[in-house]
Amino acid sequence: MGDKVLQMKNIMKIYPNGVVAVEDVSFELEKGEIHALLGENGAGKSTLMKVLFGIESPEQGDIILNGNKVSIKSPLEAIKMGIGMVHQHFMLVPSLTVAENIVLGVEPKKSNLFIDEEKAFKLSKEIAETYNFDIDVTEKVETLPVGLKQKVEILKALYRGADILILDEPTAVLTPQETEELFVQLKKLKEKGHTIIFISHKLDEIKEICDRATIMRNGKSMGTYHVKDISTAEMSRLMVGRDVVLTFDKKPSELRETVLRVRNLTVTGTTGIKRVDDMSFDVKAGEIFGIAGVEGNGQGHLVEVLTGLSNKYTGEITVFDKEVKEYSIRELRDFGMSHIPEDRMTFGCAKNMNIMDNMFTNQYHKPEYSGKVLLKNKKIESRAKELIKEYLVKCKSYKQNVGMLSGGNIQKVVVAREFSTNPKIIIANQPTRGIDVGAAEFIRRRIIDFRDAGCAVILISADLNEVLELSDRLAVIYKGKFTGVFKDVKNLEEVKLGEYMLGIKRDDNLEGLLYEQ
Repeated sequence: MGDKVLQMKNIMKIYPNGVVAVEDVSFELEKGEIHALLGENGAGKSTLMKVLFGIESPEQGDIILNGNKVSIKSPLEAIKMGIGMVHQHFMLVPSLTVAENIVLGVEPKKSNLFIDEEKAFKLSKEIAETYNFDIDVTEKVETLPVGLKQKVEILKALYRGADILILDEPTAVLTPQETEELFVQLKKLKEKGHTIIFISHKLDEIKEICDRATIMRNGKSMGTYHVKDISTAEMSRLMVGRDVVLTFDKKPSELRETVLRVRNLTVTGTTGIKRVDDMSFDVKAGEIFGIAGVEGNGQGHLVEVLTGLSNKYTGEITVFDKEVKEYSIRELRDFGMSHIPEDRMTFGCAKNMNIMDNMFTNQYHKPEYSGKVLLKNKKIESRAKELIKEYLVKCKSYKQNVGMLSGGNIQKVVVAREFSTNPKIIIANQPTRGIDVGAAEFIRRRIIDFRDAGCAVILISADLNEVLELSDRLAVIYKGKFTGVFKDVKNLEEVKLGEYMLGIKRDDNLEGLLYEQ
């Protein structure tokens, strides 16, 4: 280390809506280091990386790559200069093989017309072996677990000659075992002279794998630090501007009546595979029932039928002794159900509508906001302002379009809407995904407050720290079935949890832990 491979000097990026996303930020990379870039949502770290990868062009500032001043106008130019990016949401074609994905766009040709498939497989196999990535390049991507898909993305970048690799939230959907495996690979890449930018919110992981960290807050750099010399508490303080609580003191749960009852629930996917397989469980008022699992093991299908978004199931689901199938989504919400959806952009908000309209989509019909003919606009505006203040939404006003906000602030708008109706049951699917520690702490505290007030909470999360900290009872889902249920969540180790998530361990008799007979 020591040679500067990259310098970004005095970068300024202002979006057309007037938001200063990055303000006079300088960022340096040394050859062969793993460099963390961390900060809250809206801190500017994604924008800074988009500038480096040619997705955004800065208003001012210089990029110096290997001693030469460069102008990066597009991702294609960035790739030619040896910069690769692995996005949080994978850019793979599921129906193609691993090899076809790796060479996509730069395929070896037999002639000008035909792709040399044999050579594509050979080159893909060679690059996988060079970097010790244990992967079968003939497999179709759609059959691979998440951890392997990520490796395909990394190989894709390496095949294109990436010396600098940008990884955006690379462990967000991985089990502890898959994360460990990824870290082994990243250390090998580092040994081979590659330089890695590691964007993450997970401070423990940064401590484990990164050499240095640049911390951003409100579009500015708070400095670059040697990771060994800075504590996670100090990192949090620099990111958020105050001390952040990473663990929560919860009082013991006071269980009340059963509010959700599921018996022999089976949901079959479009391909005929059982996504939820003969599942039974109860959730009581006053408890947080956590569900952990690698994504794609039935969580999404389970949430769809619990919330009334789909009625294609067999078995029985009752909420407050009412069969879910017989009621509309509005009626279920009027009974007291709230739902924080997994995908905030597709299901959580209407991005071209303003903040106020998004906050009241589930409440316009209520007497306090609606007269016989017209809406009570003054009341709605006043309440919207209160919620923006209460949920710390960073915005110009309630009239701003939700699509103009950062991911974390969009999530706060969704949560404000779902929590402002005094719910009796909350189904929270990835409530803090992709948001910073400050916003995540705020949302988690709210979840605990609701549970203490007698609300029932189903918490589905890929963030193991979150489910371990918040859950009173924790179930692990694997291939549509619960493989384990834990009541002593505080003393449950992540590695043990990972074994249940991967299907290595399974408890056969869970009846007493899941529901009362």
